[in-house]
Amino acid sequence: MNDPGYRVLSGLFGGAELARLGEAAEAVQRDVLAKAASGQTSVQVWPDGHRLERVDGTTVHWEPDAPGAIRSLSPVSQLHPAFEALWTDPRLTGPMAELLGCGEIGPFVSKLNFKRAGVGSEFAWHQDLTFWYCCAGPAARDVATAMIYLDDAGAGNGALSVIPGSHRDGPAPRDHAEPTGLLLDASKLDAERERTVELPAGSVLVFPSTLVHRSVPNRSERDRRTLLFCFQPAGRPRLAELPYREEMLADLP
Repeated sequence: MNDPGYRVLSGLFGGAELARLGEAAEAVQRDVLAKAASGQTSVQVWPDGHRLERVDGTTVHWEPDAPGAIRSLSPVSQLHPAFEALWTDPRLTGPMAELLGCGEIGPFVSKLNFKRAGVGSEFAWHQDLTFWYCCAGPAARDVATAMIYLDDAGAGNGALSVIPGSHRDGPAPRDHAEPTGLLLDASKLDAERERTVELPAGSVLVFPSTLVHRSVPNRSERDRRTLLFCFQPAGRPRLAELPYREEMLADLP
């Protein structure tokens, strides 16, 4: 049987528990916005014009075309106990240990994607490996993500699209004309195999760092919030503990 490179865990979260995670996401956003307004932050602008702001231990990635709207926060687990508890939740750690093929796993990084109704921007074809390689080097291959859906996700509100089986091909060719050098060359991808993964709230999608994926803009009236918990073999440093070395990108195609 062909391995598509991802696995859907249906109905892992629901009812009051899912509602609490959604409420935690909104509470964290309110706190970060209030602290950002204080002006005691540091700002970085990427080569593609995207604005990142360091606020109280997390990095705010602002929506490029919607001033005041948060695209994502990372790391995020330390901002709320409901998030921190997910690092040791067996519903996540069991499948992630199986995917990584190791007995013990630990945290790498956590992220909260908002993809708000009407303003959530696209994320072009990429592999997570590329974004992490400048910090973790070859060890970035040993990282995998559990993506927890706080809202229903469909084609209309920016559900994730993947290229099944792409994880087996290793690092994909980057678009060297793209300002950040982190996105992939779409002309060299087998996009005819693209599959949009539409999932209800409470589902979890797990996938390795080499799976090629993207998401289109959210032009609907429905949010598409997701929590991403990225795991690695136990005992390794978290992403925030590693220095960023841009020159490492030269190792990738």
